[in-house]
Amino acid sequence: MMSHFENSPARLLHTMLRVRNLDRALDFYCTALGMREIRRETFPEGRFTLVFVGYGEEADNTVIELTHNWDENAYTHGTGFGHIAIEVPDVEKLCSDLTQAGVPVIRPAGPMRYAPVETGQRDMIAFITDPDGYRIELVERRRA
Repeated sequence: MMSHFENSPARLLHTMLRVRNLDRALDFYCTALGMREIRRETFPEGRFTLVFVGYGEEADNTVIELTHNWDENAYTHGTGFGHIAIEVPDVEKLCSDLTQAGVPVIRPAGPMRYAPVETGQRDMIAFITDPDGYRIELVERRRA
């Protein structure tokens, strides 16, 4: 099948997550994970706020859109969405720091299971959850 994007530039812009408490979500993504708030848009007539966070400018990086619907305080995640993945330099140290900060580590740092052992390149991974229960995979790339 031929891609419709084959002859035009395309890139992944952002992933949107609905959050119950915007301040708590921002504290997690910006303080615990070291992202920064890139931009904020408030829509009083629609009763929602969008805050874009990430590690770099939107023009060159994929970011996360945190959507806070003012009148909603509960969401269900469903089974289709898996997780967000973030590459980190030292997954064990970050997990230790996050645990001390009260962030739930739901899968401790360790080698990626089922990856070929003989290559010696098994990534180290861990899973944490954000304040709304979204899973985040932390990946430390092991390159030969």
